[in-house]
Amino acid sequence: MTTDTPVEGYSKDERMWGMICHLAALAGFVGIPLGNVLGPLVVWLIKREEFPLVADQGKESLNFQISMTIYGLICIPLMFVVIGFLLGLALLIADVVFIIIAAMKANDGILYRYPLTIRLIK
Repeated sequence: MTTDTPVEGYSKDERMWGMICHLAALAGFVGIPLGNVLGPLVVWLIKREEFPLVADQGKESLNFQISMTIYGLICIPLMFVVIGFLLGLALLIADVVFIIIAAMKANDGILYRYPLTIRLIK
């Protein structure tokens, strides 16, 4: 679920850090083990007290990346019956696409909600 209109009162710096919360998840694609979770976690822990947008979007990004990690782990045993390879590829593509969409929305000051997310951190 997305809020289609920008929320007023977010500074340029706050929107930038909100965007960085989402883009930090790409750290997992450059070879950092669990970087997709650690990137948003680090940004969220450092900036959540300073910026309300980062507090919200950091939790959202973190929940999504934890969910994607769980889904990826489910794909591993399914690889023995071949479907896991297809699901894993679809999962990777969806992850990148949703990260980019979320980053653009956060940069516009829009509170973005990822689909298919298990909300572990409230």
